[in-house]
Amino acid sequence: MNYKTEIADGTTTVEVTGRFTFGDHSSFRKLIEEVRGHDSSTLVLNIAGVDFIDSAGLGMLLLARDEGEKTNTTVVLRGAQGQVKRMLEVARFDTLFKLED
Repeated sequence: MNYKTEIADGTTTVEVTGRFTFGDHSSFRKLIEEVRGHDSSTLVLNIAGVDFIDSAGLGMLLLARDEGEKTNTTVVLRGAQGQVKRMLEVARFDTLFKLED
């Protein structure tokens, strides 16, 4: 997993690319800590560039959601495609997150 962060108008956008798996847990925790300091009202995780996600990756998205709830930050998942989109659908993440195409 690689990521790039951008902040504009109260929104932090994180572009995530590559595979999002258990091995990315420490990197994702670091990302969440970084984003927490931005004091944004919305966190957009642009996952259009993620070509694979496993159950641990889904769990990390839930961690982001939990952190967002603590700070009243809305977490949006944007651009899911292929296997990632199917995983989000099977896990019913549409009921937990705002999903955007």
